[in-house]
Amino acid sequence: METGGLDKAFVDYSCEKLQQNCERICVCLEKLNGDQIWFRGSENQNAVGNLVLHLCGNLRQWIGFGIGGQPDLRKRELEFSARGGAESRQLADKLREIVTDAVTIIRRLTPERLAQTTTVQGYEITVLQAVYHVVEHFAGHAGQIIFCTKQFTGEGLGFYTHLDSRRPHSEKSP
Repeated sequence: METGGLDKAFVDYSCEKLQQNCERICVCLEKLNGDQIWFRGSENQNAVGNLVLHLCGNLRQWIGFGIGGQPDLRKRELEFSARGGAESRQLADKLREIVTDAVTIIRRLTPERLAQTTTVQGYEITVLQAVYHVVEHFAGHAGQIIFCTKQFTGEGLGFYTHLDSRRPHSEKSP
């Protein structure tokens, strides 16, 4: 790999995974009705809607504020206390907008900036660690949303049907 290529590979793959998981969450939101989006099995569980709000808050805080220098307006407790209000399309649009903003910020990162430190939620970490945290965190909650959607609908979501065929597929990464 050429000099400076590893940082570009990290940035590109991080952006790709955020966008891929965002679209998978949006597919899930389209399949769920309002009751399913805001269903909680108990008070110690989060609804799909809460998880989407939480992902938006997390991205905005860790990437927008921690890396991009935007104001930290996050009210984390409101992400989990919501019991409705936003519908499928509103949640999907908000998530896409915030992912797009985060990807724009991440794509501008230089090798020097990736090595610099930032402080988010009292954690002093490198910018690279902040991006890694966000991608991992986003993927974990995407998995929860996918699982909930499959439970509610009883359907497969088709994200890996290309693996059932001997034909090449367009997905660049797993």
